[in-house]
Amino acid sequence: MQTTSTPTHCPYCALQCGMNLSPTPEGGVEVTERADFPVNRGALCGKGRTAPEVLSSRVRLTSPLVRSGGTLVPATWDEALDRIAAELTRVRAEHGPDALGVFGGGGLTNEKAYTLGKFARVVLGTSQIDYNGRFCMSSAAAGGIKAFGLDRGLPFPLEDIPKSGCVILVGSNLAETMPPSLRFFNELRENGGTLIVVDPRRTKTAEQADLHLMPRPGTDLALALGLLHLVVAEGRVDEEYVRERTSGWEEARAAAMAHWPEYVERITGVSVPQLRETVRLFCEPESAMVLTARGPEQQSKGTDTVGAWINLCLATGRAGRPLSGYGCLTGQGNGQGGREHGQKADQLPGYRKLDDPVARRHVAEVWGVDPDSLPGPGRSAYELLDALGTDIRSLLLMGSNPVVSAPRAAHIEERLKSLEFLAVCDVVLSETAALADVVLPVTQWAEETGTTTNLEGRVLLRQRAITPPEGVRSDLEVMHELAARLGVEKGFPTDPEEVFEELRRASAGGPADYSGITYRRLAEENGVFWPCPAADDTGAADSTAATGATAPTAATGVTTATDATGDCEDASLDAGAGAGADDPTRDDDPRAGAVHPGTPRLFLERFATPDGRARFVPVTHRPVAEEPDDEYPVLLTTGRVVAQYQSGAQTRRVDELNAAAPGPFVELHPRLAARLGAAEGDPVAVVSRRGRAVAPARITTGIRPDTVFMPFHWPGEGRANTLTNPALDPTSRMPEFKVCAVRVENASS
Repeated sequence: MQTTSTPTHCPYCALQCGMNLSPTPEGGVEVTERADFPVNRGALCGKGRTAPEVLSSRVRLTSPLVRSGGTLVPATWDEALDRIAAELTRVRAEHGPDALGVFGGGGLTNEKAYTLGKFARVVLGTSQIDYNGRFCMSSAAAGGIKAFGLDRGLPFPLEDIPKSGCVILVGSNLAETMPPSLRFFNELRENGGTLIVVDPRRTKTAEQADLHLMPRPGTDLALALGLLHLVVAEGRVDEEYVRERTSGWEEARAAAMAHWPEYVERITGVSVPQLRETVRLFCEPESAMVLTARGPEQQSKGTDTVGAWINLCLATGRAGRPLSGYGCLTGQGNGQGGREHGQKADQLPGYRKLDDPVARRHVAEVWGVDPDSLPGPGRSAYELLDALGTDIRSLLLMGSNPVVSAPRAAHIEERLKSLEFLAVCDVVLSETAALADVVLPVTQWAEETGTTTNLEGRVLLRQRAITPPEGVRSDLEVMHELAARLGVEKGFPTDPEEVFEELRRASAGGPADYSGITYRRLAEENGVFWPCPAADDTGAADSTAATGATAPTAATGVTTATDATGDCEDASLDAGAGAGADDPTRDDDPRAGAVHPGTPRLFLERFATPDGRARFVPVTHRPVAEEPDDEYPVLLTTGRVVAQYQSGAQTRRVDELNAAAPGPFVELHPRLAARLGAAEGDPVAVVSRRGRAVAPARITTGIRPDTVFMPFHWPGEGRANTLTNPALDPTSRMPEFKVCAVRVENASS
């Protein structure tokens, strides 16, 4: 029996907390503390601590399942793989390659995400691939690319937060979604800094704040514009910074000035004195940050909302400076890496654009295919799911549970049922897997080696600690076997390190350049921040200049900066333009060595735009897609609870977590409860234009009277996403999960 512990990382959220897995006498593993990892310093939430329970054969799949006579029955691997290959071949022959859909997950390792994108485009020849990370931070990504020329969740490490003077946290309940990260915000306050939380609920995170703003759901855009108006009116604009490091200020200022404080108070419900106090607290310190999460991002105007908060940072000189900046708190475990390397409908590995001819040539050369053979951009996640059973006749799905997690979930469930063929690879028999024609049991975090990229842009190595059960294979093995059956014998290795070596070459020179990262480095270091070009890669050196990062050698020449709409611009860069964007406290010059150290901090010298300047984007307030009316007078917002994760497919199988959070609920204000005649625990129905959900009432003064809240982890009668609105942001294609119009009824009679 193995006696030493294995250093690895938690399988859940984007913190990717460090942990050790130690063997137990029974042959399993237990989680032990790993204090050396700087993100969590040994601390874990209940989900991470109990993660080994999902490894048990009691709760997970250990044999392929094939539908026969309407029922899923055990089958051999050859039977299951042969059936998938035969059905994919048939559908492609009858309807063309774009009748084949592929849907991935933000929990897949970089190696699996990369291979899935390659499999879709090289083996299947389909453009119809996207992933559930589209539902995570796509609006923040689009906003960041528009303003900075690059998207990385946080352009600085979490360790910078306690050293800043003020943090505005918009639409994030970190105390429940990422509990180990709360220590950074507690340390911020201990150091004399200020925490401002923007949330329509008084969450556990809001309780820690120095100032809590409770805007009406869907009005975060107006709130940010109102703050910028006051910055201008009170003479707090950093004029020198705006002049030297930005462009587009006049248009953005004019748009903000149309949002005077009293007007914003009427829209948001946040009082003018609170607006003024927020501006004072944000502007007086030398440094400050704005961090957004799903609250402002999961809206049909999420990209503009993010842009408004970025404009606030730019006008006050709070971006591209030490201990300041805008950042997005990525949610899913590998939501960052998952889109960087090819799962997203419009992207190739290295965060390259699929419709960029230069990017296509580079990646096609690595893959050994003709660039013209690669399909163009496909549908975004919701649009792909909505097309199931019509244009898309079959679906291969890995690591996602859209029956619970997609907006307008009852409709998506029907679309899944209408498919000619559905194959699912998963660890457990999720609600989506239960609808499949073939289900393949695959390995999970502790049973496989692979890399993930956390919310800081820190690439990490998760190491195999135990042998998977007999009958379980990795996703890489699945794609290798299917590729061979579909006529592609080479190019789909099963060794994750071999895949990563190819990923390095494919990403070289791209915005997300991993070419200087190796498994050996990751095993020896606590992660490496991208961009990290190889020392001998000219294209990679160009990419670091484009991001304002530190290159190991002076970079001269032309690189490509891509905006949020997919247009590409040639950016001429000066030699060494990126120098100094690493840790501002470093005494050594990383360019003197052969190995790039990685880039913890971006944009300190220049932004990743053609001229190196950040771009203001003028935005104005507009209503949400579905405003309350007489029939649906209340607003619904959704979110998570501490004991469950995402669709709950794994955490709902852990007894301790279920005891803490056994089921859904409807959080409502006492005034609304009184109007309904509902008491604590009574069943209440929440009804939208898309359906009806029923769950027990949880009555609290910590929510606005015009708003109700439901967590989205459960299927069945209490499924929150039965209600949510799939209205899409025009740029990011993010659905409006966070706000829709509903009515609430007493369901006890």
